[in-house]
Amino acid sequence: MKKLLFLLVFTTFSFAQNASRKYVSHKWENNSLEIKTSDGTYKITPFSDKIIETSFIPNGENFNPISEAVVLKPSILNFKFTEDPNSLKLTSSKISVTVDKTIFNIQYFKGATRFLSEKNGYTKVNDSTETLDFIIEKTEKLYGGGARVLGMDRRGNRLQLYNRASYGYGTRAELMNFCIPLVFSSKMYAVHFDNSAIGYLDLDSKKDNTLTYETTSGKKTYQVIIGDSWDDLVSNYTILTGKQPLPPRWAFGNFSSRFGYHSQEEVEKTIRKFDDDKIPVDAIILDLYWFGKTIKGTLGNLDWDKETFPNPEKMIANLNAKGVKTILITEPFILTTSSKWQEAVAKKILATDKFGNPFTYDFYFGNTGIIDIFKPEGKAWFWNIYKNLIKQGVGGLWGDLGEPEVFPRKAITFGGKADEIHNIYGHNWAKLIAEGYKTDFPTQRPFILMRAGYSGSQRFGMIPWSGDVSRSWDGLSGQTEIALQMGMQGMAYMHSDLGGFAGDYFDNELYLRWLQYGVFNPIFRPHAQEEVASEVAYKDVVTKANAKKLVELRYQMLPYNYTLAYLNATSGKPLMRPLFFEEPNNEKLKTISNEYFWGNDFLVKPIVTSGVTTTEVYFPKSSNWFDFYTGKKYLAGTTTSVKVNQDYIPTFVRGNVFYPMTKVVQNTSYYQNSNLDLHFYFEGKSSSEREFYFDNGTTPNAENNTADHEILNCSTSYSKTLFTITIESKTASDEILKNGKKGIIYLNNFVSNPKSILLNGKKIGFKYDLKSKKLNFNYVHTGFKTAIKINL
Repeated sequence: MKKLLFLLVFTTFSFAQNASRKYVSHKWENNSLEIKTSDGTYKITPFSDKIIETSFIPNGENFNPISEAVVLKPSILNFKFTEDPNSLKLTSSKISVTVDKTIFNIQYFKGATRFLSEKNGYTKVNDSTETLDFIIEKTEKLYGGGARVLGMDRRGNRLQLYNRASYGYGTRAELMNFCIPLVFSSKMYAVHFDNSAIGYLDLDSKKDNTLTYETTSGKKTYQVIIGDSWDDLVSNYTILTGKQPLPPRWAFGNFSSRFGYHSQEEVEKTIRKFDDDKIPVDAIILDLYWFGKTIKGTLGNLDWDKETFPNPEKMIANLNAKGVKTILITEPFILTTSSKWQEAVAKKILATDKFGNPFTYDFYFGNTGIIDIFKPEGKAWFWNIYKNLIKQGVGGLWGDLGEPEVFPRKAITFGGKADEIHNIYGHNWAKLIAEGYKTDFPTQRPFILMRAGYSGSQRFGMIPWSGDVSRSWDGLSGQTEIALQMGMQGMAYMHSDLGGFAGDYFDNELYLRWLQYGVFNPIFRPHAQEEVASEVAYKDVVTKANAKKLVELRYQMLPYNYTLAYLNATSGKPLMRPLFFEEPNNEKLKTISNEYFWGNDFLVKPIVTSGVTTTEVYFPKSSNWFDFYTGKKYLAGTTTSVKVNQDYIPTFVRGNVFYPMTKVVQNTSYYQNSNLDLHFYFEGKSSSEREFYFDNGTTPNAENNTADHEILNCSTSYSKTLFTITIESKTASDEILKNGKKGIIYLNNFVSNPKSILLNGKKIGFKYDLKSKKLNFNYVHTGFKTAIKINL
């Protein structure tokens, strides 16, 4: 099989050339520059003023316009094309390209600054290897390549691009379930290699300032992306590959999950336990026992085992009545021992061998075939399974083993050979489900939990998780890196099995530290092998009480967390963000992953080792920070040793901005947008502003339809005698606006006892404690605008 390599060389800029390549001719038409050379054709196409795509088509090959990753279409842009005897130029106000005809060199510019340059461009090294190489500065830090545990700066590693599970991983995992051919530079640009076949991404492992992308087949296309900030760069990547739709609101609640629940009785007993102990819960996840009594031999049944689940429809209906969703695991493997095997063979929905027979092979679970989801018949057959389950009331779907876990290269699918489509199997599996929902259940937001994906999988609503992590401190230690890296790469809902999955290690301190971290994660989902209970409801009395507080805090955070989800859906901003997003020129922050922003206004420092009593925290220089639990103030731009409490991890909120919270509910079906408390740490600054998002939690695409949501603006202004709070519904659906908002406003670090407080011109009562400097009062917001004036 032919092997492709794309090389990026990291060094100081210098001119380089492919001595054998000669410029022949060019044409600029239809928003694309085509350059004919002695050995092929370059096609350079602007997609926006911050995104340019470059392809090389060797002589004898045709351009392949199909992309599994890219959804953005090139548009007619204000690019200026110029030429002179020595060069061709495409120029915009943001990104520009210069092609040197004399030595045939392609260079990319931000304004007048060169940031990336091809070295030799395309080179056919031998019959099995082709390369593209580039020159950039050697000081850059490198991020990307999917989910790994390597350290935040991944330069120096050679990354295999072959989605594969890493069972029981801890402090290092070189190969995992999400392999994305994408590189971010600390200079705030990215290169995405638009080729989905397997290969390698070598991030200068030989220490010769070279980054290498290598693949067994595919096109030689890459997109260069720039940004004015990290937020802008990530946004531009998600404009290119698609944005994550807003998940259902219940996805931000607590999950009951383990490997696994063996019976209907066990499922119902577990939820009763949560209810009896008044521990909030929104969903229960059923692992493979729902379709069989044993781990081996049953994959592919894909229907209820009626001996252990005698009345699943009634079970699901009762759970739904309580506000608890049922999520079912599925796998793409149809074992030859499964009840669906003969049907799968007869309907020809399996990958085949070269003779057209079902391709079968052995792996851990048994002798198997795999569903050909690239074949229309296979896709329709699989979706029909899901459609029937959703009609029974199933609220979410879990796709496991979708790397695929074992997929021999001799297998052939409608979309290509195994190695050509391996990395996009999970991607297309999620696409199958997302498209099925749009067609058959257009009023529902899907919940699609997946273990493997590719560039752009976020646009299908995929909720990724970090695989079978070790239930250990080592396992916990790498989770922030994985989540931060994947958030940058568009997969903002990357999360972990809280408490750890693999092993029977029993450590309540570890369990609680993991849940404390999970409060500030996109998804709060404890999950583990059944030897040690993962559910909060099944813990001992002391651990349960502590864990329950964390679950309750998760629900109190719902208005803030849901706003982060909205921002991700509309702008691509990750929910978890590296510190260098805010200070891109701070060299010390470019490799930090043990501290992060939760949204814009929370600063979180997970505790990932046992027995920690103090830890150092860096407080970003843009504002002062306040301990979320104690209110203690920390100055901007300082690094401080802080005491560590056993009940929570160090968490801080930005001064002088509002953050919203709500009342604890048993699950989100009881949640009301109208119940809203507002918290603020007073800094005496002239003004501040934040916006929060609300909708009904279920309507698809509500984030993009102003008639289906509310944007609540909360702003302040300050003078020596007056502090004003303005609450304004900028856009609002009739239902949300009718119910308004009510709750308590908590002003912390407030310097003096007010003379009076007026809400829309009427005096209201308040409480002020001089010692703690805390001021609070009830408020009601109705209509579009509420003004609160605090006279000092």
